[in-house]
Amino acid sequence: MTSQTAIDKTGSGGGGAPSGPQGPAPATGLRGHPWLTLITVAVGVMMVALDGTIVAIANPAIAKDLNASFADVQWITNAYFLALAVSLITAGKLGDRFGHRQTFLIGVVGFAAASGAIGLSDTIPLVVAFRVLQGLFGALLMPAALGLLRATFPAEKLNMAIGIWGMVIGASTAGGPILGGVLVEHVNWQSVFFINVPVGVLAVVLGAVILVDHRAENAPRSFDVLGIALLSAAMFCLVWALIKAPEWGWGDGTTWLFLVASVAGFGLFAFWETRVKEPLIPLALFRSVPLSAGVVLMVMMAIAFMGGLFFVTFYLQNVHGMSPIDAGLHLLPLTGMMIVGSPLAGAMITKVGPRIPLAAGMAFTAIAMYGMSTLEKDTGSGLMSLWFALLGLGLAPVMVGATEVIVGNAPMELSGVAGGLQQAAMQIGGSLGTAVLGAVMASRVDNDLAGNWADAGLPELPPEQLGQASEAVQVGVAPVTEGMPEPMAAKVTEVAHETFISGMSLASLVAAGVAAVAVLVAFLTKRGANAEAGAGVGHI
Repeated sequence: MTSQTAIDKTGSGGGGAPSGPQGPAPATGLRGHPWLTLITVAVGVMMVALDGTIVAIANPAIAKDLNASFADVQWITNAYFLALAVSLITAGKLGDRFGHRQTFLIGVVGFAAASGAIGLSDTIPLVVAFRVLQGLFGALLMPAALGLLRATFPAEKLNMAIGIWGMVIGASTAGGPILGGVLVEHVNWQSVFFINVPVGVLAVVLGAVILVDHRAENAPRSFDVLGIALLSAAMFCLVWALIKAPEWGWGDGTTWLFLVASVAGFGLFAFWETRVKEPLIPLALFRSVPLSAGVVLMVMMAIAFMGGLFFVTFYLQNVHGMSPIDAGLHLLPLTGMMIVGSPLAGAMITKVGPRIPLAAGMAFTAIAMYGMSTLEKDTGSGLMSLWFALLGLGLAPVMVGATEVIVGNAPMELSGVAGGLQQAAMQIGGSLGTAVLGAVMASRVDNDLAGNWADAGLPELPPEQLGQASEAVQVGVAPVTEGMPEPMAAKVTEVAHETFISGMSLASLVAAGVAAVAVLVAFLTKRGANAEAGAGVGHI
């Protein structure tokens, strides 16, 4: 079937009579009510977005309780992002074939169950394994949520609904550290995951009562299994190489083996997608320059945001000595500006198009990340709040505008895949951000620690102890041993914090550079032809 044929079919109002986009039939009760549907899917999506960052504030407690290394802590984050990112497109097709309502409910139940299992885990391998399951089930409900909105809202109100949907994702993503701080300080790190269980129960009850099933008119009849395997393998090799490079060395043959395997995997994936009948990601989507720019923009934004946030939590808790809840409250300007900025950005994007708001947003993000590179161990709360607020103001237009840029520039018959691609881009960017900036941090600490240690007049450490000290410093912890004299402990702490801040500064500068390049990418975007033609057209 050609693209034009598919468009004609989805654009038909029924009975073969051509017509324009039509909205869904007005809801007469609870079931299928547009705004109640939005509330329901928002509860489910909130869990997934929240878990992307709520764990950041709990990472120090998890590392201490489970005796985790720096790489272990990274994998607690990366396992979730990778599983979510790799599965989103496939999950979107599952929703098209078997119904978005069923897919959403299964995703919610699985996500809540995996969250409870993490809280009961007492080893890092179990935590990581259940984080993978969290990501897989989260991938089921995210595209299904967007599909339900597009199926339920009339076209003239769909943009408003998607704007609120984006605001929920943005606010949840930014609010994760605050909620995490409250739970870690007043309960324990396990409660960060246990909280998803009652939220999941609420989402399931609401979904059973309110959501209406929607299925694709031209649902896929097969799945691109090889494509899924190739993409998963390529992503794994890339992120694994970035995480292990500080340990193996950037010039080590093993590091390059994984990097080359990743490039080969992406190449084979792209080749296979041009041959398979129903590809995982139809490469024809990327013929649209604005759509491709939107995807790249999402990846770059997430690299700067997620990667930078990873180190800020360690900076606040381990360098400034804040409690988890105080660290979360110090990030409140970031959350507040995302909540305030999202509807404002949505209104501006509707009025002037996405190009200027997105470019301005990434410029603010670049300035904020540069500002965060200037933070010192004695920086005051006021200056920190300024940079966090500017970061939230910069991120809001990108969060809200991504749907219009990516989905709106996709052909109507591929809009579901484009919606999954939007979310996948953000998750891949988050995973790459943590890995890339983590590698930058580890490299700087490894290079500087021994010299700083010697300059402080501290006794030389054997290579094995120096390696252990480096791992501690990478998360802002001073390698002070029991019984160490107080003057020496003070010197060790000063060296550790100065070395950590040096690494965080370099990582923040890299993030600022990524955001600055994203400003140029934003100018390639534009409002899509399909931006306002969604709800009620064919199966969506």
